[in-house]
Amino acid sequence: MAPAGSTEELPLDGHTVTITNPDKIFFPEIDVRKIDLVRYYLAVAPGVLAGCKDRPTTLKRYPNGAARDFFYQKRVPLKRPEWLRTVMVTFPSGRSAEFLCIDGTAALAWAINLGCIDINPWPVRRQDVDHPDELRVDLDPQPDVPFDHVRQVALIVREVLEDHGLTGFPKTSGSRGIHINARIEPRWDFSDVRLAALALGREVERRAPSLATTAWWKEQRHGVFVDYNQNARDRTVASAYSVRPTPDARVSCPLDWSEVPTAHLRDFRIDTVPARFAERGDPGQEIDEHVGSIDSLLELAERQKAGGAEEAPWPPHFPKAKGEPPRVAPSRAKKRRA
Repeated sequence: MAPAGSTEELPLDGHTVTITNPDKIFFPEIDVRKIDLVRYYLAVAPGVLAGCKDRPTTLKRYPNGAARDFFYQKRVPLKRPEWLRTVMVTFPSGRSAEFLCIDGTAALAWAINLGCIDINPWPVRRQDVDHPDELRVDLDPQPDVPFDHVRQVALIVREVLEDHGLTGFPKTSGSRGIHINARIEPRWDFSDVRLAALALGREVERRAPSLATTAWWKEQRHGVFVDYNQNARDRTVASAYSVRPTPDARVSCPLDWSEVPTAHLRDFRIDTVPARFAERGDPGQEIDEHVGSIDSLLELAERQKAGGAEEAPWPPHFPKAKGEPPRVAPSRAKKRRA
């Protein structure tokens, strides 16, 4: 083991990336070091870059490893290599910040060296940061919900996407759920894409009312929450092949649809995914070949509105939307009225 304060230099993309404290333990339960994490990402780099390349990326930093505190850093550090690519983006508040854009293995390794265990990109490209090219379906089960229910809901999501001309690409979240991404034309703003995701979620809920919900307030949820607000501006999810801060270093791993009915989260880890990737490649590698439109989902949203569906709550730091219900949990609202 190298002494504290040591470094390791990696030649990547014509640059030299310095890994500081390479032997720092990041996953104590399985003795995974920072350099092990970097080498994992380099082993699956084509798959990682397919999910995050040229996208503004929020730095979620675990400077002392997965078992310790983390913090989000949206603004890329001022002290950085001159070859790093960045882009300016605007938050819902109207303020702006310069974000990292990972464009290759050098930038990827640089981010991991900062303590980023998972990669959290926006659903936009550097060339156009106001129009998403990805609709994201985040299936988040309630604590008592078995993973089989998540898998069942994922298959229903696939059906709804296909019914509206979109192709979904599933992956495990690496935590407790499943993500399904669909490539879309970058013609709509974040509000439209969020509305399309809400319409999709409500249709999934209609088809499987005992399994799925779009209820924003946790006290109203049951089963698997279809988190439509992950498509709002400035919201991110862990991208493909991200390692998650679980004790066994699970991975947000892309799947074939044929794998979804029997997939187990525990099977996709930092020590298993590189061999899987080397053997079979990336199940999500064709996502850019299936670019679709959300027009049909927006038409569905209009029909749902005509049928009585109201605007759904936005995340708390967003400006109040027209027609949005009160941003207070229903139980608290009742107490206020009492």
